[in-house]
Amino acid sequence: EVTFDIDANGIVHVTAKDKGTGKENTIKIQDGSGLSQEEIDRMVKDAELHAEEDKKRREEQETRNNAESMVYQTRKFVEENSEKVSEDIKTKVEEAAKAVEEALKGEDLEAIKAAVEKLSTESQEMGKAIYEADANAGATQAQAADDATSADDNVVDAEVVEDETGTEEEKK
Repeated sequence: EVTFDIDANGIVHVTAKDKGTGKENTIKIQDGSGLSQEEIDRMVKDAELHAEEDKKRREEQETRNNAESMVYQTRKFVEENSEKVSEDIKTKVEEAAKAVEEALKGEDLEAIKAAVEKLSTESQEMGKAIYEADANAGATQAQAADDATSADDNVVDAEVVEDETGTEEEKK
């Protein structure tokens, strides 16, 4: 049987008792390497000194992550909608995606941002082309539906009204 007890100071007391022999052992586990106030102050100063460098690294990493994500999402979008866009647009988007990948191999953050901006512009053009293709397809379908209904032109509009006796009659 083993019991664990943690006191208010964070010290762990472990007791183990063998039920068969009745022997019992106890051990106390405590933190032996607490930080002094001097060490804490030094660490805080160190963090403040490197705050600007950390901010730059974070921005660089976020830019890189966003660029990689944009390339992935754009390629997926092209794949899902490849039949709706021309080869010319697909080629431009793929070239822009490759430019982002090349920029990611280097360390120039501004080059990465510029390549992502170009990819974004090409992606928007592709989205616009897809939207126009969908709109044209919708207009074609609507025109076909109008043509189908115009073939049945002898439709008579009618209104059902109740007379004073409560019966319905048809009015033309």
